[in-house]
Amino acid sequence: MAFSFLRALLLVVLTARASADDGQVTFVSELSSKPAQKLSKYGWYGNVRLQRFNIPEDSAVARWLFSVTKGHNFNCGQHNVTIHIRWGAPPVINPIGSTFPNSTLWSPCLSLILPVTSHSSTTFNLSDPAPGDWYVAAHLPEDDGRIEQKGFPSCSYFFQPQLSIRRAVDTPTLQQGTFLQQTAAPDQPARLKLYVPEFASSLSVSVANCLSGDGVDGGNCSLVLRLGSVSLQHGPVTVNCSGTGCSASLSNPPWDAWLRVVVESNQDNRTVTFSVVSNYTVGCKPKSVGLRADDDLNKLRGNSSYINSTLAGNSTVVTDTVASSKESVSLLTPLLASACVWSIPVLHEEVDVLSVRFTPVNGPNVSVTDTNPTLLTYPLPTQATGGTLNLQLTLNTTNITLGNSSSVVACLSPWVPVLELNHSQPCRTALFGGYGVHVNASVPKTVIRLPFPHSTTWYLTLQLTCNGSDCGNTSLVSVVPEVFVSACVEDCGTYGECRLLRSYSYLYAACVCKAGWNGWGCTDDSTAQSYRRQLTATMLLTFSNLSFLPAIVVAIRRWYITEASVYLFTMFFSTFYHACDQPGIAVMCIMEYDALQYCDFLGSICSIWVTILCMARIRDTFKYTLFMFGTLLIAMSMQLDRKGLWNLLGPVLCAILIMVTTWVYRGVRRRHCYPPSWKRWVFYLIPGALCALIGVCLYIFAETEGNYYYTHSLWHILVATCVVFLLPPKEKERETEGWSRGWSWSWNWSWSWRPRVCGYTLCQSSKDELYTVT
Repeated sequence: MAFSFLRALLLVVLTARASADDGQVTFVSELSSKPAQKLSKYGWYGNVRLQRFNIPEDSAVARWLFSVTKGHNFNCGQHNVTIHIRWGAPPVINPIGSTFPNSTLWSPCLSLILPVTSHSSTTFNLSDPAPGDWYVAAHLPEDDGRIEQKGFPSCSYFFQPQLSIRRAVDTPTLQQGTFLQQTAAPDQPARLKLYVPEFASSLSVSVANCLSGDGVDGGNCSLVLRLGSVSLQHGPVTVNCSGTGCSASLSNPPWDAWLRVVVESNQDNRTVTFSVVSNYTVGCKPKSVGLRADDDLNKLRGNSSYINSTLAGNSTVVTDTVASSKESVSLLTPLLASACVWSIPVLHEEVDVLSVRFTPVNGPNVSVTDTNPTLLTYPLPTQATGGTLNLQLTLNTTNITLGNSSSVVACLSPWVPVLELNHSQPCRTALFGGYGVHVNASVPKTVIRLPFPHSTTWYLTLQLTCNGSDCGNTSLVSVVPEVFVSACVEDCGTYGECRLLRSYSYLYAACVCKAGWNGWGCTDDSTAQSYRRQLTATMLLTFSNLSFLPAIVVAIRRWYITEASVYLFTMFFSTFYHACDQPGIAVMCIMEYDALQYCDFLGSICSIWVTILCMARIRDTFKYTLFMFGTLLIAMSMQLDRKGLWNLLGPVLCAILIMVTTWVYRGVRRRHCYPPSWKRWVFYLIPGALCALIGVCLYIFAETEGNYYYTHSLWHILVATCVVFLLPPKEKERETEGWSRGWSWSWNWSWSWRPRVCGYTLCQSSKDELYTVT
């Protein structure tokens, strides 16, 4: 890499002088970098490498440098790395083209394709970026389903994003109704900012007294006026000015936010001087909103007769009393003519990680009228953007029958509410879009799901609309708005699992799907496995473990009782582990999945360990010592890294080394190849070694997610078969040793018992005892 960025945030002040009268500003540069991360092929959102950057206010230019480096010289061809960029929340992506769940709304983000050979990099420049958090996600192409064993060489790519920002530190502030003299050059636009307070319904910025520097064109100045920032999904409002001035206006500007104003000159080599002024209007500003200082929260939640404050046109606050009644229609009386919006206080509850619930303090029912809108406010914190924002709107038709020509229109919008609702008015603000829904007698319930919502204040506006000018007797209805943040969409359904992911300190959630299901909520069944296939896979993977029964019988017949017990342990836990490990609904778990997996892996490696040591033909004392000591070491290594390559290779190589050493020692001592019988080599050792070799090749190189259930079943059969071939014959002197005495094997079990004292068998004397009688 030609240069490297510092890990920490650096501040480098550029050489630029400015004065208050010439309109120039001072710029500084801020550099930030993230550590390189290994990329993965895309199968679900957990394979995405997510990074978060923060762009401060008054940033003029943001420049990303994306670098991708191949990890080693392993020949794996050329791959394309896909990079997604989004402002305000992680990008919602769909690389495999799956179907989203019903009522799930999302907008595509900016995506870049970077071809990679050994080292590649690309830059992305963005002028006037929106301030706040920006998220960068990267991944390799779609996963081909091949199962790669941990520890073997594979294609590895490392992704590192770096960000450089050029920020203005002394941007002039445009005050309400105050003219500000500014100068714009072709390569140096005038940059200003203005603050938009809450309840502002419209905003206008005007440019006047335009004068070219040389005076050639008189009062005809060519300027470009821009309001707002660039967020990739939404751009600023742009107006081309001609003559001596122009104006740009916004309806429903974002509340409680700083707005960027940029004026550029289109004239080559000419400086333009102008005056700029801003004005905003407040269409509906209440005297107070929500709870009063002396309100008791328990009273609000328990007393259904409490009434929300009504927001009047300027400073009027209307508070009506609701009669105590069981009818949901009489929760609120009609608003007075001077009211402009009815504000409902909302309770904010953080239930769990990525789980936030919003509840109106007066109860679930909210009254909606046809004269003025009803407003509910939902502040969404940054830590909730990694989940899914859900809106469920239900019309309460218990006591009121809504006509076919009437409906309740709702608009869910970020940053600012839309206070004028009707069928023709779109649910959209000045700089950002909204999400509009409606409920009526035929459709009494509607749902909206927004994955990875923006971190801001969301507003829900409700209003009763009719085709005619008057709704008749039904001028007040009750609806139940349910707004909450959940980790995943519908908890990923039957064939999915919602998992919590982390990128440094940022938490987010995604669904991992099973049994061929896909999609953001695991609802796409285009490649789903049928129940018959799921049952077949379960039966193959479980019943293939019964191939260990011949190995157990052979081990017992040859007096290898300890080895037989290890094979029995392996068969039992491998059977029930695979019965619990299935991706579909054909699943049976007798204990925790993690415990089953641990016992299966432990038993598999111990089976190989004891089999090879048994082939070494060492003394029982040393053999059982190695059995126990090796099993303890294997158990420790399994706890450290269960799927590590050396968990398998370590015991196998050590056991083979011991076996080869003993065989060579016997061969040198006897001056003959060991084992000495050619039949043992041809009919047992070579076939057993071939079975083991084929099984290992299948396990390492041939397994994919598509063929796993029969390739892994074949692995079970081959491993159990090689044990039958490789177990050595019964030792001749075993019948005369210790605990085995008294046992004999034929086609039927027979046994006899002789009492033993201190490890020795009591002798039965054939001599007659002499007794003396006196």
